[in-house]
Amino acid sequence: MPSITPRKNKDGDIISYTIRVYHGYDSQGKRLKPYTMTYKPAPNMTVKQIEKELQKISIEFEERCKKGIAGNAERITLEEFSKIYLEAKIKTLSPSTYEFYERAIENKILPALGFHKVNQIKPPHIQAFVNQLCGLSKQKRDGTQDSEPMKPSSVRRYLTVIQSIFKFAVKQNIIDSSPAKAELLEVPRVVTPKIEIFTKQEAAEMLKYLELEDLQFQVFIQLAIMTGARRGELTALKFSDFDYVNNKVTIERAAVKLKGKPTQIKPPKDYEVRTVAVNPYCIDLVRILRAEKDKQAKILGNQWNEQDWLFTQDNGEIMNPQTPTKQFSKFLERNHLKHRKLHSLRHTSATLLLYGGVNIKQVQERLGHGDITTTNKYLHYISEADEQAANVLQDMLITRKDSDNSDNERKTG
Repeated sequence: MPSITPRKNKDGDIISYTIRVYHGYDSQGKRLKPYTMTYKPAPNMTVKQIEKELQKISIEFEERCKKGIAGNAERITLEEFSKIYLEAKIKTLSPSTYEFYERAIENKILPALGFHKVNQIKPPHIQAFVNQLCGLSKQKRDGTQDSEPMKPSSVRRYLTVIQSIFKFAVKQNIIDSSPAKAELLEVPRVVTPKIEIFTKQEAAEMLKYLELEDLQFQVFIQLAIMTGARRGELTALKFSDFDYVNNKVTIERAAVKLKGKPTQIKPPKDYEVRTVAVNPYCIDLVRILRAEKDKQAKILGNQWNEQDWLFTQDNGEIMNPQTPTKQFSKFLERNHLKHRKLHSLRHTSATLLLYGGVNIKQVQERLGHGDITTTNKYLHYISEADEQAANVLQDMLITRKDSDNSDNERKTG
């Protein structure tokens, strides 16, 4: 275990802690000089917070010492450090995010910066990397290069990865400050895309056509609109998640599918487990779907894989979360409805709730947003629609007024 020694000022107040990790003796039996690091807590931290952070940092420092990093901090390259970074992040990032980070490091970051020592990488190196990304063409899904340049949003995504790596390097005491801070760089401006929603009339028309669809698809789309849940959260729903008496559903997991791997289950985004109310019609549809699954199970017998999933493949196993995206696109095309992404149902749910006068805090809780600023983006859309409505009224009134004046002129003439 690491040794932790407090360091005090002349007034007897603790100002920092020295963490030591001993690593044996030399050939003459003399104890080797320990690896050391200094931890200085933030001024506003409580005693419990300091103890918790000290415990965490000392364990991480000991792990680095075991791997030979602590004594080689000045010599470690970004390529070597990225392996340590990914090993630490595999437990904290979602599977899909981790896969992107891993791919970004391997294909973009290491070819450009991997050979540099971590403590020798400066803001000009990061700026050169950003400039290089801006000059690259984007890659298609089949691996070939597109003629269009990489979008600013994609450049920002890669920059986010490298910023995370250097933030981790600071925490690990490899460097004092990150060379990838946004304020040190010139980064292409990202234009926030407009939120796509179905209008009230479009949603009503869509639901009318939905009644002719397969029951499982009906339930998925109805719940998407009524709960505003994400695709992965809906896919991972179980029949036991529903309160059939009080018309509620608890969202406590999400499904994710990575290429070449089976569907995985993870906590919902922002770890926002929540219970939301749904209308009785949705509950009735879920009950009917349960009865339909029971019939399928009887027909297939031992071939049915019962795990209580609401949305399944033909054998009862959980549905691929990408399936409803494809089904929704075909559904819109089949019924000559305007194409929008499946995720737009989540936006539609939020905006319709706000239109109806629901408190923004309640909308945040229903959608599972970790931060209310994410929910606030819908207010701009409501405001924009309200301005359009005012313009329509103004045009109607002006037209009416002009018409009345014309009538008066005809009468006096």
